[in-house]
Amino acid sequence: MKQFFKFVLATIVGLILTSVIIVFIIAGIIAVASGDKTVEVDPNSVLHISINYNITERTANNPLAGINFFNDGDKSIGLKDILANIKKAKADDNIKGIFLDESSMSAGQATVEEIRNALIDFKKSGKFIIAYSEVYSQSYYYLASVADRIYINPKGIFEFKGFSSQVTFFKGVMDKLGIEAQIIKVGTYKSAVEPLVLTKMSDANRLQVTSYLGSLYDHFLTGISNSRKISKDSLFTYANEMRVKEPEDALKYKLIDGLKYKDEILDELRRRTGRDSKADIKSVEIGEYTHTTTKTREDKKGPSKGRIAIVYASGEILAGDGDDNSIGSESISKALRKVRLDNKVKAVVLRVNSPGGSSLASDVIWREVMLIKQVKPIIVSMGDVAASGGYYISCAADSIIAEPNTITGSIGIFAVVPNLQKLFNDKLGLTFDGVKTGKYADLGDVSRPLTPDERLILQNQVNRGYDDFTKAVATGRHKTQAYINTIGQGRVWTGEQAIKIGLVDRLGNIDDAIQCAAKKANLKNYRLETFPEQKSIFNKFGLGINAQIKTSILKSELGGNFKYYEQIKGLTQMMHIPQARMLYDVMVN
Repeated sequence: MKQFFKFVLATIVGLILTSVIIVFIIAGIIAVASGDKTVEVDPNSVLHISINYNITERTANNPLAGINFFNDGDKSIGLKDILANIKKAKADDNIKGIFLDESSMSAGQATVEEIRNALIDFKKSGKFIIAYSEVYSQSYYYLASVADRIYINPKGIFEFKGFSSQVTFFKGVMDKLGIEAQIIKVGTYKSAVEPLVLTKMSDANRLQVTSYLGSLYDHFLTGISNSRKISKDSLFTYANEMRVKEPEDALKYKLIDGLKYKDEILDELRRRTGRDSKADIKSVEIGEYTHTTTKTREDKKGPSKGRIAIVYASGEILAGDGDDNSIGSESISKALRKVRLDNKVKAVVLRVNSPGGSSLASDVIWREVMLIKQVKPIIVSMGDVAASGGYYISCAADSIIAEPNTITGSIGIFAVVPNLQKLFNDKLGLTFDGVKTGKYADLGDVSRPLTPDERLILQNQVNRGYDDFTKAVATGRHKTQAYINTIGQGRVWTGEQAIKIGLVDRLGNIDDAIQCAAKKANLKNYRLETFPEQKSIFNKFGLGINAQIKTSILKSELGGNFKYYEQIKGLTQMMHIPQARMLYDVMVN
């Protein structure tokens, strides 16, 4: 027995010591990773931009980002840092130009627009931009079209074929499984539920997708036309007739400036930076450039007279705390409340990038925006998408600024209650029986269909949610509720279209929103602060490390099909709870 207790005690002590050692090792790694990362930029350097990852709003607060275990295998830099680094490079005498290299853009149209506009502004310095790739997707070409010279590998691939948008429909699978999606909604165009009950687009949805996709495509062609000095009609013809099949075709139609291999591009960069033909090119990566000591003109302003708070609301809207990739009503409300009560904060910019989510959670956040508006200016800056609940939390702001290709609107509400009776009875052989103390005590029971009375109760709840939504928009936008209903009904608009119907005030990026906030608060010198606080690696150890590992494995196994897993996961999460959201992302191919 003594030997047994000795063994148990030794095991416990061993586990404790091992845990302590692991903690110290991790702490040491973090200390090193979080230490002084100052990067020195050599004279005549090139800023190297290669974006082959998803672009988030903010760079993750992860000093171990280079270690796959802690980073889902994804290298990333946030849009905030990309824009800041391009602006910094414009004023940096050591940076002679930018090299756009082999980027496969996994970003929404508005995100690409903001980076593209930053590059256009960079060119005002007189510095060069060279773009190169073996494969040009349409998104990357749109970005690269502002470059002074655009090159492609002689054997490369150049896509220029027009836009398409595809929706995955699940009704056939659900029928085979014996699952019925019982839909309660308001909004003719509220197409988020269509994948659950149809096998193809409704006429109303086809109309709205045709409209906003056409608006996105027109803006895409206009931008390329202005940069490459090719008429829009010609560009439309090239894409419509698929005239660009080989790299030589892209050169023939002046979409690019040459066919070159990588070594030839490097030779040109050497010439432009005054390097010997055999010398290494001095360059700095866009991510590393964050850690340089170069100061922009904005950094050299006088003492600040106040602060402007930037509150980031990115991802699906959920009840609770959320995380770096979702909008938790509790955490965002807390951040908004904090900046409202802080007298040093003179104005607020709410950066919204969200397809929506829980209508209740959206209303909780909307309330905090309303309270801020009563005491200080609040400006909304819209990213790739600020639709449904994403628009709900935006509509109370003093001013709304969007990119022309932001996806917004989708003012509507729906609820989904699954009926799994056939699955349980016919497929699994399960039956249910029980007792209840009230007629509606088991309302929402998934083992049977809704009764007409139950459906009416839920429909009234959804109707009330829609009434609250349209009333909030009408108040915030100084319109009648009847008018908002005519442009609502779940219809999706682009930022360019939204201006014409009064849902957006002007086109611009987050810098424009900051300047607007400063002007409304009468601030010339100010300091920027960002909220909510990003979770550290220790938070992720305590709460989210298992989820990170699971996500990493799923991404690795499913590859490009991971998006379908996320769609199905989204379906299960929205059951029973009234939703103000778009079910699917607008992906332009």
